[in-house]
Amino acid sequence: MASSVIISFALLACTLFLMSGTSSAQLTPNFYSKSCPKVFDAVGSVVRAAVAKEKRMGASLLRLHFHDCFVNGCDGSILLDDTSSFTGEKTARPNVNSVRGFNVIDDVKKKVEGVCPGVVSCADILAISALESVLALGGPKWTVKLGRRDSKSASLAAANSGVIPPPTSTLSNLINRFQAVGLSAKDMVALSGSHTIGQARCTSFRARIYNDTNIDAQFAKLRQSSCPRPTGSGDNNLAPLDIKTPNFFDSSYFQNLISQKGLLRSDQQLHNGGSTDSLVEQYSRNPRSFFADFAAAMVKMGDIRPLTGANGEIRKKCRVVNS
Repeated sequence: MASSVIISFALLACTLFLMSGTSSAQLTPNFYSKSCPKVFDAVGSVVRAAVAKEKRMGASLLRLHFHDCFVNGCDGSILLDDTSSFTGEKTARPNVNSVRGFNVIDDVKKKVEGVCPGVVSCADILAISALESVLALGGPKWTVKLGRRDSKSASLAAANSGVIPPPTSTLSNLINRFQAVGLSAKDMVALSGSHTIGQARCTSFRARIYNDTNIDAQFAKLRQSSCPRPTGSGDNNLAPLDIKTPNFFDSSYFQNLISQKGLLRSDQQLHNGGSTDSLVEQYSRNPRSFFADFAAAMVKMGDIRPLTGANGEIRKKCRVVNS
């Protein structure tokens, strides 16, 4: 009698284990190989057109994926508009007047729905769009793992909680914020290399160009010419994160840091007498090393707490949950 109870309990435990494994299924590169084999073509065509029209959009779409993953995982929550039941992430401090590209994601979703309706999640669309954006600007390729499902909610509080490092971050804060989501200091430096493309608003770098001492004097003066000291004056004026090749994905960002021409305070922290100096120097000398590590880090970032199995949903429209 006792032995039969033990056997039954063991079978039950085994069944529950298998069920739990199914509900937290791992992401896989071939997730849509049968259900939507043309998903990369569909996403890529829209993203390439958008980037060709405006180079900055490549950086914006890459950033959407980053800001999505760092807040409650890669679940497409950043795309949700506010509703009567929750205030979403779009107006959070790291995002308001900053994250963009939502209209392009709408266009991508429409294209994908035309190819295979109700199959591909918005979270996966963000992941593929990030890849296609980097490729469109000359950057490396990586194998995007897929199978994420979409969140049914979003959280302003979570987005405001400091999980996304601000541009005023110290090196220790950057390392800690990335480690909190399972990314190493090496991953952090490599992913920071995404600042080889894109632009930042004056409000993000004003304090650095007027107050910091670890900045090239001529570079500071150049940026001051379009970013006045008084708050409220020229706040939304833009400057490229990479002064050399702002529209091309390369390793010049790291060369800028060595010459103290990092636009953001958090950028320059990567090469400021600290533990990441040697890695910055390595990437500045060896672009292939940077590309390889960036690609690996993007795969790791895409693995942050995805919704899989029976969790979440496949949204019909990326801005709203299914009714």
